[in-house]
Amino acid sequence: MAKKFHLQTEGFHPFGDLIGLMFTKLETGYSLCTLNVEKKLMNPHGFLHGGVMYSMADTGMGAALYSLLEENELCATIEVKIAYFKPVKDGTIRCETKVIHKGKNISVLESEIMNKENLISKAIGTFSIFKIK
Repeated sequence: MAKKFHLQTEGFHPFGDLIGLMFTKLETGYSLCTLNVEKKLMNPHGFLHGGVMYSMADTGMGAALYSLLEENELCATIEVKIAYFKPVKDGTIRCETKVIHKGKNISVLESEIMNKENLISKAIGTFSIFKIK
């Protein structure tokens, strides 16, 4: 039986709460999350810090994979590669994530981060799947 992951994640993911990450859609092998761009998330040049987008993709990947895990399984990031295409100064960004491949021990996922209709970042990640006792 697959794990349950709820849209209301406040308190479940303290770092996500810190940066203002909100999940708006969770389906099997898929997640969609949003984040309001705020001054506290900017780099010294007045643009959204790349680490915020990285964190958004990484968290979105974990959520998408979580929906495919059994009750006695967890996942952890092995690596994430991200490319940044456009800077962001304001608005709301959204991250759409899909599981590309799920094996017994390894999964590969892809995230696209959009600002309005502009693709601003794309990430691909590899996650470990392991049993808990």
